[in-house]
Amino acid sequence: MIGSSRALKVWACPAPIDLRKGFDGLAHIVRWQLGKDALSGECFLFTNRSRTSAKVLLYDGTGLGMYCKRLEQGRFACLWRGAPGEPVALTQTELALFLEGCQLVGHQVLSPAEIRP
Repeated sequence: MIGSSRALKVWACPAPIDLRKGFDGLAHIVRWQLGKDALSGECFLFTNRSRTSAKVLLYDGTGLGMYCKRLEQGRFACLWRGAPGEPVALTQTELALFLEGCQLVGHQVLSPAEIRP
């Protein structure tokens, strides 16, 4: 499991990406296309055009880590059917289901809102 806290935010890139990119290329996309900081400790999810491969970029406090997965059968769910251009927010559970190849049926809020002091 990537991360271990409910507070971990996951952002899915709203368009397919050339997954030949490495750490620096994906960090550049995080900065300039998503408007986020790759060193923030949040997860960033990318998929290729055919949705058969995915990469997750995560800064753990000591360096950037990358998780890569290629499906041998089927495709990953299409997460950007909504507003193109806006990053798609996912929960850690949705990220785990996505990486297992589950087809998500809509985005339903099941957990209570984030508690803020």
